[in-house]
Amino acid sequence: MTRPALIASACIVIAGIAAITTVILIRGESSAAPQMSEEQRATREKFFGTGKALPPIEKGQEMRPRW
Repeated sequence: MTRPALIASACIVIAGIAAITTVILIRGESSAAPQMSEEQRATREKFFGTGKALPPIEKGQEMRPRW
């Protein structure tokens, strides 16, 4: 093999190994997220509010804040 072909094949092998490693690492990170404790859930609800849907906007009600 010529030198440019050898360099190109080495680059292809390295790129393949990098791609496989990336896929393996991403799959490991995307596994199920840990569950929140009751204390964390209560703090989240206190800060962000409950997870319930917002009430519908009544007719004539303004959507902009009044400040």
